[in-house]
Amino acid sequence: MAKQRLDRILAEMGVGSRRDIKKMARSGLIEVDGRVVRDPSLHIDPGQQVLCVAGQPIHYQRLHYWMMNKPPGVVSAVIDSRHRTVIDLLDESDRTPHLFPAGRLDIDTEGFVLITDDGQLAHAILSPKRHVSKTYRATVQGRVSDADIAAFAQGLILRDGYRAFPAHLQILNAGERSEVEIVLREGKFHQIKRMFAALGKPVLYLKRVAIGGVQLDPSLPPGGYRALADDEVARLRETDPRLPPRPAES
Repeated sequence: MAKQRLDRILAEMGVGSRRDIKKMARSGLIEVDGRVVRDPSLHIDPGQQVLCVAGQPIHYQRLHYWMMNKPPGVVSAVIDSRHRTVIDLLDESDRTPHLFPAGRLDIDTEGFVLITDDGQLAHAILSPKRHVSKTYRATVQGRVSDADIAAFAQGLILRDGYRAFPAHLQILNAGERSEVEIVLREGKFHQIKRMFAALGKPVLYLKRVAIGGVQLDPSLPPGGYRALADDEVARLRETDPRLPPRPAES
């Protein structure tokens, strides 16, 4: 394994922010191979060297973050007996253990799925207490109006009586088939389809284009994927103040 900065390794493992780690090093709380290290920029091999913080061993596991443009007909799951999964679309060399989709899209919905092995980040993105935004583009049957925008903003009452959280609705093109953008901060089952069903306007096409402040890469074809850049991971981590930003490579 290639050597990496000590502060990057510890931040990636959730020990603290880069600033926190610098303070820990100055306080003599970090050891490498039994020796106190006060320089957080030191490059080490976490696969070969023993790392301890405040006397506790840190078992390094490199975390992975994949942005996938999920095509229709593929399920957001690790294993499925009937359909291809987002994990099946990864190259075999990229199918490292413990990967899972952080959240789900319906089988007929396209767009941004985050595939990761970072359970802490996934929990922060999916937790209903965090209200992390998800942005979608949709085509619906019928003319979407300003009244529909107001209904979304107030919180629609769905056909089963559930009141949805207030959501942002923007009309991109109004007509017999309207094109819209929706920003949600909750993710109930078939949420967008149920919201438009309450307005009598069936959803014909749906694609997720952003999670939090990270946009789906428009260059990704259906089924394509790429690793998230460090700044994209940092923006996702900013959704939860308990998660440290991922430091830049150096």
